Amino acid sequence: MPLFDIFDISGSALTAQSLRLNTTASNLANADSVTGDPEDTYRAREPVFSTVFDGARRGEAPGGVAVLGVVERERPLTMEYRPEHPMANEDGYVYRPNVDPVEEMANMISASRSFEANVEVLNTSKQMMLRTLSLGE
Repeated sequence: MPLFDIFDISGSALTAQSLRLNTTASNLANADSVTGDPEDTYRAREPVFSTVFDGARRGEAPGGVAVLGVVERERPLTMEYRPEHPMANEDGYVYRPNVDPVEEMANMISASRSFEANVEVLNTSKQMMLRTLSLGE
């Protein structure tokens, strides 16, 4: 594996964790939104990742993380009886998103720590390369 591939691998992981943080932030921002129609209600989203290492086995390209897409969670929406709410439907119900703020905060902490770990990999790799270059002096 070429020496600089570690930067590509960690870079793909940084991109993936950045998307994960943004998706989690979006979920938290919409956690308290309500609607009178289940079709219009926000649904929690989460990114789907895949490990890339096929090319690494053949020596063609580095491994890393691929973002396959962002999907909506299948968890059901919450119906709440609030007939006084202006968004309530004709039966007096409002629909709340399927976002669990505690789960989202745990996800955000995990993504943040993964991001930090990959930054540390990049910094350590850079330091090792600089020290290797200084060996000849």
